[in-house]
Amino acid sequence: MENVLDNQTALPQPKKAKRKKRRRIIRKFTDLFPYAQKGRIDMPFFILVIALLTVGLIMMFSASFVSALYNTANHDSLYYIKRQLIFAVAGVAGMFLVSALDYKIIRKLTIPLFALTMVLLIVVRLLPPVDGVYRWINLGMFTIQPSEIAKFTIIAVLAHFIALHPDRMNKFKFILLLGSVIMIFVIMLMLEKHLSGTILIFAIGLCMLYAGGIWNKHKWAAPAIAFVGIAVLALLIFIIYRHPEINEHAFVRVKSWLDKDYDPLGARWQTNNSLYAIGSGGLLGSGLGQSMQKYLYVSEPQNDFIFAIVCEELGFIGAALILLTFCLLIGRGVMIAKSAKNTYASLLTMGIVFQVGIQVILNVAVVTDTIPNTGISLPFFSYGGTSLLMLLLEMGVVLSVSRTARLEKI
Repeated sequence: MENVLDNQTALPQPKKAKRKKRRRIIRKFTDLFPYAQKGRIDMPFFILVIALLTVGLIMMFSASFVSALYNTANHDSLYYIKRQLIFAVAGVAGMFLVSALDYKIIRKLTIPLFALTMVLLIVVRLLPPVDGVYRWINLGMFTIQPSEIAKFTIIAVLAHFIALHPDRMNKFKFILLLGSVIMIFVIMLMLEKHLSGTILIFAIGLCMLYAGGIWNKHKWAAPAIAFVGIAVLALLIFIIYRHPEINEHAFVRVKSWLDKDYDPLGARWQTNNSLYAIGSGGLLGSGLGQSMQKYLYVSEPQNDFIFAIVCEELGFIGAALILLTFCLLIGRGVMIAKSAKNTYASLLTMGIVFQVGIQVILNVAVVTDTIPNTGISLPFFSYGGTSLLMLLLEMGVVLSVSRTARLEKI
């Protein structure tokens, strides 16, 4: 009888008991850190992020190895992908860290974040220009692009103020205040001669006003915002075209877009070869790694025109699947925003997914010559350390919000 009892006590604990014990340990650990976030992340959103990042890295390597071989100092075909992988690994680690933090900490840091961004935007303007524009701060081993930080900052600032006074969205003075915040960022980006950043910041700002409920307070707001956005963009293009001395860099882009015969071996070279790449891709594409236009026809194909190489190698079907994945990511992000615990979390999430959606639309529009060549990157695909790192950190913010969102976790 004693042997039987001894054997029973020696049996391993049930799985449920072990799981409860593990949860208690985790709970004790998170209780020690006041900004730890509890709950499970939204797996569909996470899987979509990892899928886009993986495909983006593969396509970035395929698009970049020829350019890296010919244009880098050591003729290293792996130059771009090695650097991108470093930022990708750091970004994924940062995404997990941010997702484990309470997003409310961002709200507490809104003013310091705004001040830091303004300082960086001023510093980059004081530094010598690179290729006639002011965009990068060289830190030796790598460079940072303040405009990438500004994208998230304007989302955080507008989300904070709108959530603080949601009942004032029907007040003209409050809307004017929010508009002034948007214009501060727009002017700073214009001083950098960063046309794509200016357009993107302005578009994000208008979308944030819409998400903040201006449509609910004023039924004319949505068409008015759309009209103002289009009118300002058209006016900007007209001014640049009529007065090239204001921004000669932007004038060349606008001129080459309006005049399809303008400087085919210079200003139109990249766009024309981008269209050749898209057209030659056909339905199924030439195959991964088989692009011809990346052989020094599309200049720097790893950056803004990487989608042209995607179309050439993966064809219409491959490009459509990638765009569909972006749509699913944005759709899932909107679901998280609608299910968020409070107005601030909802606006923060909505702003981030707006940013991704706007960038995808503008990048595809540039590559297909629908709008002037503004040099805007394709999220998860285009080469750029600061851009990828900031993007993955923003995905971490969305995942942090998803932990407490009222939606079914899969």
